Amino acid sequence: MAIRFGAAGLRRGRGFATLINVRRDCELVAVCDLNRERAEQVAREVGCKAFDDYDAFCAADLDAVVIVTPPSTHLACTRKAMAAGKHVLCEIPVVMSLEEADDLLETVRRSGRIYMAAENVNYFPIVQEMHRLVREGRIGRIAFAEGEYIHDCRHIVFDRDDGLGGGTHDAPSWRGEFEDIRYCTHELGPLLLMIDEPIASAVCSIGAAPAQRYPGEVRAAAATFQTSGGRVIRELRASSIAKQPEFHFLGVYGTVGAIETNRYRWYEELMLYTEAEGKTQTIPCSLTHADAPPEASAGGHGTSEYYMIGDFIQAIINNEPPYLDVVRGLEMTVPGICAAESGRRGGIKINVPTYR
Repeated sequence: MAIRFGAAGLRRGRGFATLINVRRDCELVAVCDLNRERAEQVAREVGCKAFDDYDAFCAADLDAVVIVTPPSTHLACTRKAMAAGKHVLCEIPVVMSLEEADDLLETVRRSGRIYMAAENVNYFPIVQEMHRLVREGRIGRIAFAEGEYIHDCRHIVFDRDDGLGGGTHDAPSWRGEFEDIRYCTHELGPLLLMIDEPIASAVCSIGAAPAQRYPGEVRAAAATFQTSGGRVIRELRASSIAKQPEFHFLGVYGTVGAIETNRYRWYEELMLYTEAEGKTQTIPCSLTHADAPPEASAGGHGTSEYYMIGDFIQAIINNEPPYLDVVRGLEMTVPGICAAESGRRGGIKINVPTYR
């Protein structure tokens, strides 16, 4: 029997709705958005029921909910969905404070339902290739890792059409409401996958403004994290820098080698250096998985989200937590919260809570 899905938040979530709708192992039966017109439009496109009331949406005959609403609403939406007996796939960051982190952990454990953090970069083929090389021992034990996410979002920070108020000449959208470093999961998710240790402490410097107060304002933040095993991770986040194309950069440096992505062709090639060979080789990659069916690209971001949703579905079928469960969702989110606090307090060291 196909798992019955609902998708909430239909700007970013429109891609999820489209992708779920073309899959053969699940059924999209409802969509929800505070903008009634948008909800009805997407519902017509995919052939399902439209809601503009989230409580009514959660009460519908659904097995699972995909939450793609603004981050400030993620916890509340998760709590309501799980109280209604639904499994949850939630966009990142999964929470916005340490108090919310504790609440989310308790909510998921009490519910008995499957929860998964929707970190799609973990599913990019280039990240999976990096992980394979690390698992094979090609670079030895990782000692240092770094990640960068540079994405000029100035043109959309004040494009607020989320049903929560504000607008182009008023309050910023969620992208401008908090420090860039809090949106750290696109790098920490993949790096923690390869290191397999939680972060224990954070130190951060926040440049310019912590939040986007007016169009054109420049923001950037750099953080240094240390894992429970003593490994060091550096992350740079900037969402209002004049740089094209936008990119993710990942680098892992071990005892006998190193792997890096290419900043200008970041999803297309890896550079692998090993002491044994004494040279760097280039490994071609792609945004699409070689074995992906044609419909796997329907949601955008290559084929990553097709496989991410597939893992969520398998977790529900098997009644077993996915790799990106609530603990790992918190482990990739909470360090950014602590780093932001460090930046606000002049760069002091902040201990990061553990959730294992």
